[in-house]
Amino acid sequence: METKYKALLDNLKALGRVAVAFSGGVDSTFLLMAAREALSENAVAFTADSCFMADRERKDAHTFCAQHDIPQLVLEVKPLAVEEVRKNPANRCYLCKKEIFQTFLDAAKENSIPFVVEGSNMDDLGDYRPGLQAIAELGIRSPLREAGLTKEEIRLLSKKMNLPTWDKPSFACLASRIPYGDEINEDKLAMVDRAEQVLFDLGFDQLRVRVHGKIARIEIEPEHFLQLLEVKDQVNEKLRALGFSYVTMDLAGFRSGSLNEALV
Repeated sequence: METKYKALLDNLKALGRVAVAFSGGVDSTFLLMAAREALSENAVAFTADSCFMADRERKDAHTFCAQHDIPQLVLEVKPLAVEEVRKNPANRCYLCKKEIFQTFLDAAKENSIPFVVEGSNMDDLGDYRPGLQAIAELGIRSPLREAGLTKEEIRLLSKKMNLPTWDKPSFACLASRIPYGDEINEDKLAMVDRAEQVLFDLGFDQLRVRVHGKIARIEIEPEHFLQLLEVKDQVNEKLRALGFSYVTMDLAGFRSGSLNEALV
């Protein structure tokens, strides 16, 4: 693990100057701090401001950069302006990543930054992630994968570095809560964001609220099922107030990318 981290630093130093695609999650936070260690002021943060990003994540990203005195460029991205993205096909992530990272590349060029880097790790190669294709096509570098780092190793190294994100739950863009083929709009995304915030405020961490028409399907870790049942009336009332007609709990529990199961 330490050998991989040294390889990461060496690879970043070789790039000279980078913009780190920074969302405030486990991987991008770790990559940003590694880039700062390797390159100091020659590493900056680029954050996409879009309706696909939860408010709490946007705030966390801003707070982290402010606390560590890291220059952060927040770039407005409008994925729903792309008709194909709104239609939500199975390759939506490819189309969205293409839009976001092209915006990052344009900003990097304007600021004389030769490389944009992003935080996918080795574990991301084991799931359906069409966004990685867009990243490769645009020439975005993926230093964590290049160093062979896994999610578990990133968490362990983050803990060693005293990063507050070392045990942060995995997150994904809000669009990933809407089944492929169901059109995406800002109202649906806002409902998801607010519904998940209800559960976060009640003490749940690793979770998703998937949207199926007017049905909210809650995914949480199985060991928290009883905890959810204890507050079921409160959750039902608050989510129905957001516009859901029915609120359900998925008995299979939380699993990242569960909507990809429908593609099999």
